[in-house]
Amino acid sequence: MSGDPPISPVNEKRKPESHLETASSGEKSDVIDFGGESSLPPPPKLTAEEEKALWRRVDLRLMPILSCMYLASFIDRGNIGNAKLQGLITELGLTGNQYNIALTMYFITFDISLRFYEPYCIFECPANLVLKRFRPSKWLPGITCVWGIVMTLMGLVKNYPQLVGVRILLGVAEAGLFPGVVYYLSIWYPRHMLQYRIGLFFGAASLAGAFSGLLAYAISFMSGVGGKLGWSWIFILEGLATIVIGLIAFFILVDFPLTASFLTPEERSYVIWRKKYDNSSVGEEEHFAVRHFVQAVSDWQVWLHILIYISVIGPLYGITLFLPTIINSFGYSPAISQLLTVPPYVAATIVLYIWAVYSDKIKMRSPFVYAGLVLCMIGFAINISTAPNGVKYFGTFFVVIGSYAAFPGVVAWLGNNLAGQYKRGIGMALHIGIGNFSGVFASNIYRSQDSPRFIIGHAVELMFVGIGFICVPIAVITYRRINKKRDELQRLALENGEKEKYTPQQLREMGDRAPDFRYTL
Repeated sequence: MSGDPPISPVNEKRKPESHLETASSGEKSDVIDFGGESSLPPPPKLTAEEEKALWRRVDLRLMPILSCMYLASFIDRGNIGNAKLQGLITELGLTGNQYNIALTMYFITFDISLRFYEPYCIFECPANLVLKRFRPSKWLPGITCVWGIVMTLMGLVKNYPQLVGVRILLGVAEAGLFPGVVYYLSIWYPRHMLQYRIGLFFGAASLAGAFSGLLAYAISFMSGVGGKLGWSWIFILEGLATIVIGLIAFFILVDFPLTASFLTPEERSYVIWRKKYDNSSVGEEEHFAVRHFVQAVSDWQVWLHILIYISVIGPLYGITLFLPTIINSFGYSPAISQLLTVPPYVAATIVLYIWAVYSDKIKMRSPFVYAGLVLCMIGFAINISTAPNGVKYFGTFFVVIGSYAAFPGVVAWLGNNLAGQYKRGIGMALHIGIGNFSGVFASNIYRSQDSPRFIIGHAVELMFVGIGFICVPIAVITYRRINKKRDELQRLALENGEKEKYTPQQLREMGDRAPDFRYTL
């Protein structure tokens, strides 16, 4: 069968029991578990062309609407940087670090006197579990409409406390989208097809940077309409657009492969089988147990990947929130600064897609993550120097390209290396949720008093990059060592004629710690 998941040498000893034998023969078997759906036929044999056509159908149904939702999400979280240049600070009377604090509140707020603690990051892990329990076709469009309403209301705020309050609500509402969609995609697609899809989805974020600048430039001409300045219309119009996208998503988005009505029963059977046996010869567990949570929080790779995530998302949020301000400090007018934010994001989108395709093709993540860190280092080094403003603008290309193009690989890498859908869901939520705390730092390191060089901001971003330079090699070396050890153990087992020590159920419970699991580098 085209694209069949590999079978390990040890497990070839019980090949007659395996899913591959059943799938090839086209006969029913108790080994193939479709999650309780007994009416599904066995997975069919597909040629390479037929398999590509199937995944293309899935892509066309899922990816456009998910990308539009994330495009709206990233525009809505980052457009405050554009609004800053259109009179937000002046009209609301923001002073000192109030603007930075408003940015911070999107991620986390902690006010002891009010005992109020509702962070974007904390809400992500529960949101992932909610997605599993409730229907994605209702949950994801629902939260899109909610934050669209919140964004629209942001255009009506009159003072600093109201701005902070609405930013908090925006963070809570948006919290479930990214981890939810990444987990959702990891259920649909095999692990070495995942980065390209995350790239398609996350590419909307880099496009958001381009659209945000263009929209802000166009909306700036509405300043004064209805007695509102340009910054208000940025929030109102982009919030209304988000609501429209959410409503459309209710009619397009589907749930899981098991109930995907746009596929035939045979196609659903194949998608479920292809993913279920993607990284294990005996498949993944279907039912939640407390040990899945314990396995996720006690897994060394989750915590190491959180540091890798921080090393990329810190620069990404820093450049997203402050690129208009940084370019404006080069001496350009607010309107021209908005337009000059577009080219770096366009370049980043192109590189992101190229890297995503080749990463899946060679089935490796680390080289592209490391390349992104190198680009970020070059870009921040240029901007912290005394180079001419034109050169510094060129340096922003390196930062935007490096952070955005590397990010899908960071997320896909951990997703590839966590086996068991519940462990993967919990681990990825921790990965993204805790990692996003770096947004708190990124929101506060570019201070108005540090303009035009922003030495502290660029220096802190270089620190984030340095964390990645340390952690990525550690992950690669550790994964290589474990893979090599497992290869050697299986080779010895074959030479000695040893039988498999574990039952299929035990192997399912072991997940990525099973002897036939190989980590992606």
